[in-house]
Amino acid sequence: MTARRIPTVAPGSAEWLTYMSASKISAVLGLSPWESPYSLWCQMAGLTTRDEQTKEQARGHYLESSIAAWLADQHPEYQLADGGCWVNDARPWQLASPDGLLLADGELVELAEYKTDADGSGWGEPGTDEVPLYYRAQVLWQMDTLGAKRTRFGVLTGRLEFREYVVDYDPIDAQIMRERAEEFLDSLLWQEMPDLDAHPATYEAVKFLHPDIEAKNDFDVPDDLAAEFLTATTEADASAKRVAQARTRLAAAMGPARRARWRGHTLATRQAKGGGTPYLVAGRNLPAAPAADMTSSDLELSGVAA
Repeated sequence: MTARRIPTVAPGSAEWLTYMSASKISAVLGLSPWESPYSLWCQMAGLTTRDEQTKEQARGHYLESSIAAWLADQHPEYQLADGGCWVNDARPWQLASPDGLLLADGELVELAEYKTDADGSGWGEPGTDEVPLYYRAQVLWQMDTLGAKRTRFGVLTGRLEFREYVVDYDPIDAQIMRERAEEFLDSLLWQEMPDLDAHPATYEAVKFLHPDIEAKNDFDVPDDLAAEFLTATTEADASAKRVAQARTRLAAAMGPARRARWRGHTLATRQAKGGGTPYLVAGRNLPAAPAADMTSSDLELSGVAA
């Protein structure tokens, strides 16, 4: 093993700010649904505070023990142990907190992860390595930290279906991630903030940085920024109408179906609250839209699942 175990580092603590963890690397790479490079930079620079746990994250925490028990039942050849908190021997800033460790005769064989997903989007065929990209980045980071060669996922979907996925270590991807992490840590040292982007977390960070409203303070907008804002707002109004029409057409075509599937992807799910009228919720990690003149053969050649 290439790492040593340390006491658990509390997320958001002063100590936490000094490490590059598995959850942070997804944000650094621009893959996290919850954090952007900008929002993470502001947190690690001490400019903003860490958001409270979401309902989805809390749900996953409560269900981890059940998923762990199921995964252990599937693999009696291993002993399942608590994941703990680890730092790499050669890179003491590299931290990992896997959900579990799969051991054989007391030796580490694989890492274990326990996940929940309400609609199952982003997950491919069970038994494969087809997991959401941000989870893949996280487990590659954890494997690189501990020197493990494989991570085994136990996943519980919204339909109470258990699934298993396996991701193997990739040294080339891991090296790229380490380089990006070091660049990010250097940017903190030199106080070079990442660029602003469209991630919701970036906007939340900007709002946090400017909590006051000065009634007599007007801002003269430069022409280029005004053009960007006006163009985007106008296009957004038109886009909202297209989205509404497309959503209505898809809902009508689905009828009573729960999920709309396209070439292995969940495009949308029909949901209802408290017995109310079902409504359509777009899936996460949606693929790029195909060109209007693309054939089925074209889609397969482009890598879109059949």
